[in-house]
Amino acid sequence: MNLKQLKARVSYQTILLAAYALIASALLGVADLNTRDVIKLRQEEDLKASLVQVVPAELFDNDLVKDAVPVPADSELGTAETLVYLARKQGEITAAAFQLTAPDGYSGNIKMIMGLNRNGEVLGVRVIAHAETPGLGDKIEVSKSDWILNFNGRSIHNLTVKEWAVKKDGGIFDQFSGATITPRAVVNTIYKGLLFFDKHKSELFN
Repeated sequence: MNLKQLKARVSYQTILLAAYALIASALLGVADLNTRDVIKLRQEEDLKASLVQVVPAELFDNDLVKDAVPVPADSELGTAETLVYLARKQGEITAAAFQLTAPDGYSGNIKMIMGLNRNGEVLGVRVIAHAETPGLGDKIEVSKSDWILNFNGRSIHNLTVKEWAVKKDGGIFDQFSGATITPRAVVNTIYKGLLFFDKHKSELFN
């Protein structure tokens, strides 16, 4: 049987396709192995950059990224579990930070990170990912507006439940002209994050 006859066989085409698939899979596997550590390192650097924005440097001397504990989140954050990063100063826990997601932004999820002190007061909140409308909803970014800084020092104990809302809903937080949905989603989710922290505060700090 010559090569031309062999190429006409279905079995030959099948084996050839399988060989290509096997080679492609092997190459992908090698690429994954070679880049996995680099990707993990970059993710840790991004996370650390976010954490230091919401936890003041004077409150910790440990590695925030590596000092984390999983905590059941249940209904507060809409996830089964969330990682809480602990800030320690000379061994004593001084603050905590965790990520949270507002699922009801105007254009989908709004991902944030929030730091809190031992009293449950907000040290800082930063939006780390969103798809809100440029020029309107993106004012939740600290690089576009100082609106997000209005949460500093707030807690569930120094504001009433009603005050934890945008002004249009009777609360104290400004909404944006033409973009109420975005700040409303952020305010509601931060409040849920505070409830989550208050529920688990004693187990985190003791």
